[in-house]
Amino acid sequence: MDVDLGRVVLSIAGRDAGRVFVVVGRIDDKHVLISDGDLRRIEKPKKKKIKHIKATKEVILPLKEKLSKGDRISNSEIRKALAELENEKSGT
Repeated sequence: MDVDLGRVVLSIAGRDAGRVFVVVGRIDDKHVLISDGDLRRIEKPKKKKIKHIKATKEVILPLKEKLSKGDRISNSEIRKALAELENEKSGT
């Protein structure tokens, strides 16, 4: 599965293993920048190897559009989007 902007990913290696993030940048073929708006804020995203993350099928379209245009996104936007996604999964 392609790891593009706005894609929700799960970290499978490192200290942050098990946490959910959003891809906010692409460095090269092997690295992306990820943020969760909480521990890894948008001002200082985590550089992560693609082999250390698992892409999910979810893409947060409003964030993808803003990131593609080069618009700024806030940490609260990321947190809200991830929280809504979690609520949908849990059925709440």
